[in-house]
Amino acid sequence: MSTITHKNTGANTRKRNLTYDIVIVGVMAAVIFVTTSVVKIGPIPTPAGNTMIKLANAFCLMAGILFGGVRGGLAAGIGSMIYDLTDPAFVSGAPFTLVFFFMMAFVAGAVSHIGKADGKNTVLNIIGAISGAVTYLVLYLGKSVIVLVLAGSDLSAAMTACATKFITSGINAVIAVVVAVPLSIVCRKALERAGFTNKLF
Repeated sequence: MSTITHKNTGANTRKRNLTYDIVIVGVMAAVIFVTTSVVKIGPIPTPAGNTMIKLANAFCLMAGILFGGVRGGLAAGIGSMIYDLTDPAFVSGAPFTLVFFFMMAFVAGAVSHIGKADGKNTVLNIIGAISGAVTYLVLYLGKSVIVLVLAGSDLSAAMTACATKFITSGINAVIAVVVAVPLSIVCRKALERAGFTNKLF
């Protein structure tokens, strides 16, 4: 009888944890979508495609820092991809957006949750945020250059054509890191007061 009870308790716990995961990913994806839609400058046309300056990258990093790599990555990727699907200027890049923003938040979360840090170590959070931002920069800018090279441009011409993207992406990366780390501290305190972090980790 105790074995059956133990199995039922374990199953209920897994189901409850899955519910929390779905809620976290859904809520953070919505926040990232809305932030991308509202707090932005752009789209900015460039020879390598449209780009923008936005605050949403900070929320992508924060999602990874607060909730870990997988949950944060899914929220960042899904929220950003949904925005692209609603904007004709970015819709063609939606699949890349899903992967690139997933990796951004995943790396940030993986670093900030090393060991049992669970996003509570400020130094790891800073390193994670920088690592996530750099990961996204490499993927996003690398893809832009490769597309132009495959279209027939030589490497130097492709990099010149991506100059605007280099600038806007660099600005986005700095803003994201500067905002994400202190914002994650504030949000974590609120989650702890609500007793939510105990249910996550």
